[in-house]
Amino acid sequence: MYIGGEFVEADRGERMESRCPADGELVGSFPKAGAKDVDRAVAAAKAAFETGTWSQNHASQERGEILRRIAQGIRARFDDFARIEALDSGKTITDVNLVDVHWAADCFDYFANLSTQVYGDVLPVPGDVLDVAVREPLGVCGAIVAWNYPIMFAAWKIAPSVATGNAMVFKPASLTSLSALELAKVIHEAGAPPGAVNIVTGPGPTIGKALCEHADVAKISFTGSTEVGKDVMRMSSSTVKKLTLELGGKSPHIFFGDVANFDAAVGSAILGIFFNAGQTCIAGSRVFVHESIYDRFREELLRRIALIPVGHCLDDAARMGSIISEAQMKTVLGYIEKGKTEGARLLCGGKRLTDGDLAKGWFVAPTVFECDHDRYTIVREEIFGPVLCLQRFSDEDEVVARANDTPYGLAGAVWTNDIKRAFRVAKRIKAGQVWINRYLMISNFAPHGGYKQSGFGKDLSRYALDAYTQVKNIYVELCGDDGYISTFE
Repeated sequence: MYIGGEFVEADRGERMESRCPADGELVGSFPKAGAKDVDRAVAAAKAAFETGTWSQNHASQERGEILRRIAQGIRARFDDFARIEALDSGKTITDVNLVDVHWAADCFDYFANLSTQVYGDVLPVPGDVLDVAVREPLGVCGAIVAWNYPIMFAAWKIAPSVATGNAMVFKPASLTSLSALELAKVIHEAGAPPGAVNIVTGPGPTIGKALCEHADVAKISFTGSTEVGKDVMRMSSSTVKKLTLELGGKSPHIFFGDVANFDAAVGSAILGIFFNAGQTCIAGSRVFVHESIYDRFREELLRRIALIPVGHCLDDAARMGSIISEAQMKTVLGYIEKGKTEGARLLCGGKRLTDGDLAKGWFVAPTVFECDHDRYTIVREEIFGPVLCLQRFSDEDEVVARANDTPYGLAGAVWTNDIKRAFRVAKRIKAGQVWINRYLMISNFAPHGGYKQSGFGKDLSRYALDAYTQVKNIYVELCGDDGYISTFE
């Protein structure tokens, strides 16, 4: 672990193993922290914050320079990060090379540029006064993240926290902790002050509870399931913490009959759900296709899904990797069985893959169900696996109502050649992020976060600065007593 600028073992000396979900081989081990280790990390973060230098405005340029050096350090170790990330998570090395490591480095660069742009406001109060609103850091911030995008989530949480002058205690997922520990080396070499960033590894329930209930932690930023997010809210309420919650999703991916690029549309439906084996909070798991192109769309969709190469995370030819763990694989297969028993029509997949070396890992075939109504469990609940629900619709009002008929509201997309309809539908979809003629387009410049039970608050973009700061009003009387004070004498 990394606490107070030092690499340390857990208080009780225990360690946990990380095994590759693609073959079960040991990847590495890491400290199994407990509540006492959280106390150590929070104390180190509090000391770093309260020195009065790291958190002050005049240090903003220094913080930006440190963030920039972290970005450079990630790029210098690109191959190491990519291999660790692939082996630890089971996602393909191709995807990790194209997406995860690049985006993590770019995220640190982005917030390096924003570190000197934490602005307040001069308020138009009448009279001879100066009235300003200023943004100040919160103090010690805790972050708890899921296992599906380890290095990216570390960047999403740590970079804005550092940029705004907070001190961070970061808790990676216990299934995918190794890239965060590699990142700690980069942070250390970048010259971050001791305690400004702390990384604590170990079991989620123990560390998460300790962070959420700690009186010296001002904020928790959580990425994970809606169920655990509700627990985070409950545990954090005792100390009235500020929260950012990025939770589950069941996102609608809508295709009207006038899609301009049919091949790209079908490809987007495939990418939207099978990228990272469907283990993506914004996965387009509900695919709505207009009846005028439904049969053609279904035929081409199934043809191309059959060609997806599923394989080991280090196989350059693989385009879909494994499920993260045996437990998660069983959860996915359980949903598939429920889909079958409830009457949804299985069009492809629907089973564990065990051919050859795939039997060593937790692989599930790309799966498509044809769903003639929206009451199936597989349509209603987040599966977090490679399971697509294909649904037919007739008109705009119908599909918007069905798209919004969910407790979730994380993302969505609409494909059409009618720009008026595109914007109209995008505005009507109750989700925090909607794409038009595209899917899975995440940018550091764009806010990411949901509506409804998909959470609140934003990661990424300038909006993330709001999540890690608090607003103070400062009023200055410039001309002395205007007669108001003397009325009380």
